[in-house]
Amino acid sequence: MECVTAPDAPLLSAADIRRLASELDLRPTKTLGQNFVIDPNTIRRITAVSGTGTGEHALEVGPGLGSLTLGLLDAAEAVTAVEIDPVPAGRLARTAEEFRPGAGQRLALVLADAMHVSAAELEAARPAAASGPPTALVANLPYNVAVPVLLHLLAELPSLEHGLVMVQEEVADRLAAGPGSKTYGVPSAKAAWYASVRKAGTIGKNVFWPAPKIQSGLVAFTRRQPPETTASRQEVFAVVDAAFAQRRKTLRAALSGWAGSPTAAEATLRAAGVDPRARGEVLGIEDFARIAAHRVDGAAETPTEGAGL
Repeated sequence: MECVTAPDAPLLSAADIRRLASELDLRPTKTLGQNFVIDPNTIRRITAVSGTGTGEHALEVGPGLGSLTLGLLDAAEAVTAVEIDPVPAGRLARTAEEFRPGAGQRLALVLADAMHVSAAELEAARPAAASGPPTALVANLPYNVAVPVLLHLLAELPSLEHGLVMVQEEVADRLAAGPGSKTYGVPSAKAAWYASVRKAGTIGKNVFWPAPKIQSGLVAFTRRQPPETTASRQEVFAVVDAAFAQRRKTLRAALSGWAGSPTAAEATLRAAGVDPRARGEVLGIEDFARIAAHRVDGAAETPTEGAGL
């Protein structure tokens, strides 16, 4: 992958991170999931594994003090960074200019909560150098909101073709799990609606400041078309939520509330070609889509999409 800037361009070191934090009187908080990467080699690894290319517009969530932002500026045509904390957000553009002179036309900052940021907000802030909306998501996601942020961005931005996110290793395993795995569940099934997902590596604790208590995992995804179905995404996700709400129950029992009764659940499952005695963890997203599409008449109201993220 060819870099936009020189491959030996400096990245933020541990000393740089601590200097910037001291300048801003910034104390990383657990509430915002702030663990800053202080190892330049880790940034180079993330950027390379993400596959972000020179013609791409990269979206970063939680840039913090700018460690990954600089790496993305080296690889991509342009970068849009979404930051919820106004303190580091107010310093990001100056840091980029100090380390990558002339980067102002290629970097945009959106001060917003990534769980609610809209495509319109991102479009309004598009960097001057960007030829289109973001095509790659590369981010160090806060552990406590990683799954809802990822699912929201995949739903909100159809332009995202691929990406790499760093999350808690346990969450990485869940997102990348396939049917039949012990870690397969709601995040796995819902992510599969949008993309092919795989675990792309593990990151140790000591590359962060402050160091977290657990390792991180890299999750790579490639956009794909959702299953062909007459049901909406919201309807399919409602089935997923119901199926995993009581993992040990058969689908006939687990979906009885969603379908209106155990009898209705069984009729729906048989119409969809799914064994009513099976459990949710053995079904792929295509199976859930078929169940939603074959729902029998007279069932209870569908739960909202946000449930069970």
